Amino acid sequence: MPELIIRMARPEEYDAVARLWMDSWCSTGLDSPSEKLLTYLADRVPREVAGGWSLYVADDGGALAAMLAINVERLYLDQLMIAPAYQGRSLGRRLLGFTRQLLPHEIWLRCAEGNERAWRWYERERFVLEKTEADPVHGRIMKYYRWKRGDTPAASPSKP
Repeated sequence: MPELIIRMARPEEYDAVARLWMDSWCSTGLDSPSEKLLTYLADRVPREVAGGWSLYVADDGGALAAMLAINVERLYLDQLMIAPAYQGRSLGRRLLGFTRQLLPHEIWLRCAEGNERAWRWYERERFVLEKTEADPVHGRIMKYYRWKRGDTPAASPSKP
């Protein structure tokens, strides 16, 4: 089996990226898959790329295992989504390592408060909670995190 490759997404893959995004997001239990959601994400992908996203995929021999959207100029990790079949295989850690290569000094991100698995993982990865507030578009409570090289959180969570 070929090794997973992290590479730039190609425009002809944007619909597949949107499907992966929906499947990953819905695997959190915060939403349900629907044609409306898929259409919204499919419309959003090219718009975000045009607005500054560097969009990457984790390619597993032609199958998309994950998507990673980074706005390098803003030091912002916008999306890190892993297809449900690839979750739990340390792919998130690999993608975060890739992100830290692109943004070696500081990274900002936000995470839905209801996605406890994700925000606890970011905290284990040394991201520090900066604020919590409602998103003006959908009203969901979001947690805003920052990672800065050399920073150590005051109370680092212990690993099992």
